[in-house]
Amino acid sequence: MTADPAAATRPRNRKQLIVEAAGRIFSERGYHMASMEKIAAGVGITAAALYRHFPNKYALFAECADLMADRLVAAVDEVPSGAPSADVLTAVTRVTVAHRASGGVYRWEARYLNHEDRRQLRAKFRHVIGRVDEAVQRERPLPDGRLRAVAALGAIGSITMHHTSIAQRRAEELLVESALRVAAADPAAPRPGARTVEVVAHPVPRTRRAEILAAAIPLFARDGFASVTNGQIAEAVGLAPSALYRHYSGKVDILAAACLQAAGLLAREVDQSLHEVSGPHDAIGALAATYVAYSFEYTALNSVAEAELVGLPADLRRPLVLAQREHIAVWEQQLRLARPELDPRQARVLVHAGFGVAVEAGRGLRWQDGPDHRDAVTALVMGALGF
Repeated sequence: MTADPAAATRPRNRKQLIVEAAGRIFSERGYHMASMEKIAAGVGITAAALYRHFPNKYALFAECADLMADRLVAAVDEVPSGAPSADVLTAVTRVTVAHRASGGVYRWEARYLNHEDRRQLRAKFRHVIGRVDEAVQRERPLPDGRLRAVAALGAIGSITMHHTSIAQRRAEELLVESALRVAAADPAAPRPGARTVEVVAHPVPRTRRAEILAAAIPLFARDGFASVTNGQIAEAVGLAPSALYRHYSGKVDILAAACLQAAGLLAREVDQSLHEVSGPHDAIGALAATYVAYSFEYTALNSVAEAELVGLPADLRRPLVLAQREHIAVWEQQLRLARPELDPRQARVLVHAGFGVAVEAGRGLRWQDGPDHRDAVTALVMGALGF
């Protein structure tokens, strides 16, 4: 009997190759925009061959999420008990940077994993956080309830959320230094010259179009854009589903309006925060306080804009990507003025690290708003940036 040539040339690690390719595509496109056909093409096989390894897209997505978490658990478990925080954070950073292209799957895990898979995944993350927290508290005990550990991991994980081109070794060094500064910070300590920032509160919807947008945003944030129906949005504002089309041409246009609102609000607050700053260090403090205040005030909107942007058609996404770049450029410029030893790529990596700290620390505080929480998160963001 002649051997099947395809079987003879099939790599033994094909399942691993599939998971690696799927992780990259899920990260770039989001859960619903990634198809089994695109994933199969990324491995160089047919969709039928892919289904021999995974019964459906959900099973493949869950495997991708588990694989990265298992890598992080293995990395921290290889570090001896009692090792300094630098060793633990370096282990996490090496794994994260090496697999940055697939780490973005965690933007969607809470929305698309079922309860049991999500529970198991979070148990693994709690183990990683616990190892970091143990080392951090040993070196500087503070009653912050793991906040510094979560924030330090947010700085590291930020590398999976952007595409700044930087050498792997340099990225590792920058992120470990940033995470260590976060871990050493005291979120409750008074900060001389710290600003109190008040962003504009949620606008009151005064038109039906605005009411629809205000109702859709929390639904998108909770369930994910693709899972929310026009019927759910219409029900939330007391309309028939067909009536939505008098105000929006479709659900994608509602998402685009949400992302535009987020970009506009943030740009306005940034412009306001930079009035009368006394120098680049003051400007960075103002930017950090503003971003944190915005994140607490507009948690759902910010979540939708960050996670769902990839689901927009290219023509709608383009102006929003440009707005994001302009926002980051403001931070980058001020950070390089305050820290002239940084080149543009290094500054950009640290800016994103600051964003990662804000998001993860805010989540760690369950986005329970208040001046103390805003000040604590701002202090951690400043630590990530080197202040």
